[in-house]
Amino acid sequence: MHDRNLADARLWVVGINPGGRSEAVDAPFAHPGNRFWPAMYAAGITPYLVDARNGLSVEDSDMLAAQGIGFTNLADRFTAKASELSDDELRHGGEALVRKVEQFQPAGLMVAGIGAFRIAFRRPRASRGLQPDPIGSAEVWVVGNPSGLNAHETVDSLAASYREVYEAVMGDD
Repeated sequence: MHDRNLADARLWVVGINPGGRSEAVDAPFAHPGNRFWPAMYAAGITPYLVDARNGLSVEDSDMLAAQGIGFTNLADRFTAKASELSDDELRHGGEALVRKVEQFQPAGLMVAGIGAFRIAFRRPRASRGLQPDPIGSAEVWVVGNPSGLNAHETVDSLAASYREVYEAVMGDD
């Protein structure tokens, strides 16, 4: 899954890396077991439940752009599990993300996955939520990974954290 809508987005959703389904259809969080889209809908961020299994429709892409949301990943290489990525890949991805933030200057980043964030940015004690240090101009929040492999998250717990980030970044927009 390649970068989407970064130039004009105020909030970037930062995944760890694309899974096989996302890579195949070039859409973020496309695996049917992923809870990202149900959580975005439950949070009231998307006006309808996006079905990304076969890619994003033009309507989906336009709606996300209108909502001010863009997508990128820490690593471009797809894997079955994020744990297959090396620490070096994540660190290089973190460095690339910093460069993208400097170029496009989003207001906020929502990073889905605390373990990958800790490695990518060399912050081994980072915890979930708003991070004390921004990346460039962007405030950074770390939220739970919506993968179906992450059993301790639910659609409701993800939705609550996504809504918090969205409201903080978007304000009254």
